[in-house]
Amino acid sequence: MSNDPLQPDFAKTDGLIPAIVQDAVSQKVLMLGYMNAEALRQTQEQGRVTFWSRSKGRLWTKGESSGNFLEVDSISLDCDRDTLLIKARPAGPVCHTGADTCFMETNSSRTGFIDQLRNIIKDRKLNPSDASYTTSLFQKGINKVAQKVGEEAVELVIEAKDDNRELFLGEAADLLFHYLILLEAKGIELDEVVGVLEQRHRK
Repeated sequence: MSNDPLQPDFAKTDGLIPAIVQDAVSQKVLMLGYMNAEALRQTQEQGRVTFWSRSKGRLWTKGESSGNFLEVDSISLDCDRDTLLIKARPAGPVCHTGADTCFMETNSSRTGFIDQLRNIIKDRKLNPSDASYTTSLFQKGINKVAQKVGEEAVELVIEAKDDNRELFLGEAADLLFHYLILLEAKGIELDEVVGVLEQRHRK
């Protein structure tokens, strides 16, 4: 969770500001609640999203009765300082109806984890660690990284010819991981690759 100081303008909105909660991995919007200064302080200190419940008239930690807590990854403030964006990891369904989100959407995508993995890879490049396999690849140079991508691609093709789903998934994950390392080694963002696909799709 971010330790950056937040200074919302609670006075502007009579002591309560909206807090949008987004899944830190899938990026789905989970719910909207309201926070006063005490709710924000408790959320920051405990790492679990706490709101001011207008119906209960008290602080309310999401999941306090169901156990479906929202574990905080980060909190940011909008440009007008009157709305919070909280990225969190839900321990279960968020809506009281049992739905994944309060907007009745399914929250099952895990592709958002790719961005987290990219950040980890970038950190291994900028802050080398002797214990890191990823760091060791960067230190061996671009040729070694490219070679690993080629090796993993061949292994994936071999597994594709068989019917072992688990082995195929393992090789697919290995290829994707090393591909992300190659992009970082080349100084290319995944978004740039996606941009090329988007351009091709529009043609």
